[in-house]
Amino acid sequence: MPSIFSQIIAGHIPARFVWKDPECVAFLDVRPLRPGHTLVVPRQEVPHWIDLPPALCAHVFAVSQQIGQALQQAFQPEKVGLLIAGLEVAHTHIHLVPIQSMRDLDFQQADPHPRPEDLDAAAARIRSTLRILGSSYVAG
Repeated sequence: MPSIFSQIIAGHIPARFVWKDPECVAFLDVRPLRPGHTLVVPRQEVPHWIDLPPALCAHVFAVSQQIGQALQQAFQPEKVGLLIAGLEVAHTHIHLVPIQSMRDLDFQQADPHPRPEDLDAAAARIRSTLRILGSSYVAG
């Protein structure tokens, strides 16, 4: 059975995409730790990041870096945190989170019911900043 991320990538489940290229996508987390919390997901369904083909791994991290730069500029956090946990969905994904402190990376602090308009605004802000930074694969 395809992972929830494969279903999102296929368009069967809606998401707020900020990036789409032939190898990976990025969209907002539906349970954000902080505004702008974005997931970078390879299209290829690989359960563990250490099993990604090296070229795909490099690409996913390069995209993560570009999106991280956009998050830094758009949200002005202390840092952009990066997490790879992979326990909740068996499909490699990178969490990018604008953070002020380590507490902002605590998944128990995730917002289970974010306002749709807040998610829409965050996605628009990220897309706009990616465009300003010259990114080629901005979604939408």
